[in-house]
Amino acid sequence: MTGKTHLMGGVAGTIILIHMNTYDPLLFISAGAIGALLPDICHSGSKIGRRFKGLSKLINKLFGHRTITHSLLFLILMNMLVAFLTTNEGIRVGILIGMVSHLLLDAATKNGIKLLYPLKLTIRFPLTIRTGDKGEAVVMALLSLLVLYYSKDVLIHYL
Repeated sequence: MTGKTHLMGGVAGTIILIHMNTYDPLLFISAGAIGALLPDICHSGSKIGRRFKGLSKLINKLFGHRTITHSLLFLILMNMLVAFLTTNEGIRVGILIGMVSHLLLDAATKNGIKLLYPLKLTIRFPLTIRTGDKGEAVVMALLSLLVLYYSKDVLIHYL
């Protein structure tokens, strides 16, 4: 999936769950958007990889693409790191939701993910799409519709 689809996935994941918590909506949704980009730190051409090129190249050299950063291990490590860096639960949960949305979206691609890294098992959904093709455009459209539909909850909070 492309960065914009991952970004929309993180926003959709948090905006759908906004009514189930008391977190600050803009902070929660922003954290979801950031979390949705984090797993691609292993790819220097990704949105986040271009911002942190040195780190991105190092992670890619050590682990490759869609391995450790697309795993349950990375989710756990990032949860621990974010909990150490902030006491704001909305940020921590938002980042995790964004990361989970990223993993789900990449599991829907032909290449899949190494969810159980360090095991070399590739996880993918039975029906997959190619990054950048019409299938991804449909996914992006559906995520956009979800965001539009559920954004009323955020607007109500601020009105």
